[in-house]
Amino acid sequence: MNISASTLPAMASRGDGAEVYSAALAKGHQELQGQAALALIESATNVTPSAQSENTGVTSTLGNHINIRV
Repeated sequence: MNISASTLPAMASRGDGAEVYSAALAKGHQELQGQAALALIESATNVTPSAQSENTGVTSTLGNHINIRV
């Protein structure tokens, strides 16, 4: 990855530009995270019935009945 001064946006001389640049980077990162989260949610809703195997063995009912005594 080659980063040079010509590829970076121009920044103000008072340091305000650095804050704007940092905010822009944070916004872009947040948008990417949001897109990734939406893609994950969408892929989870597209589960086929064959992917959800119905086991009738002992492990499929394990933990269904929990007795709690206080």
